[in-house]
Amino acid sequence: MLTRRALLASGVGLTALLGLAGPRAVRAKEAETFEVTHTKAEWRKLLSPEAYHVLREDGTERAFTSPLNDEHRKGIFACAGCDLPLFSSTTKFDSGTGWPSFWKPLDNAVRTRKDLSLGIPRTEVHCRRCGGHLGHVFHDGPPPTGLRYCMNGVALSFKPAG
Repeated sequence: MLTRRALLASGVGLTALLGLAGPRAVRAKEAETFEVTHTKAEWRKLLSPEAYHVLREDGTERAFTSPLNDEHRKGIFACAGCDLPLFSSTTKFDSGTGWPSFWKPLDNAVRTRKDLSLGIPRTEVHCRRCGGHLGHVFHDGPPPTGLRYCMNGVALSFKPAG
């Protein structure tokens, strides 16, 4: 008979408790439904390997590698997975972290969920239309919101203002 003590002693329970078993918030993602869906094979055809890793496997690109970190033109940052507009360039700021950062998303653009993948609580940000992982939001941003939406550049595309 498998007891709770045996399960925890095996490390399986602790791993599941901390959210370290597989991608972040897998069960939460499975419970959500999204307007844009594809099979894993279809996503792999649609996205670059780096974008697939971030958007579909909750990966993180290396800091200071995205050209969008240095994008300063007026325009819109959209989801690289489904093209949903996510952030306006008017809310972008240089956080010094090496990832494109914003103090506010566009209305009805993103959703959030708890992320315990590192054993500490964080708030994951994902596209509300396709569920693609974008990054995390922190409470150390500038006014007026005090938020820092720290996004993976490979999860975004940029559309300059006409």
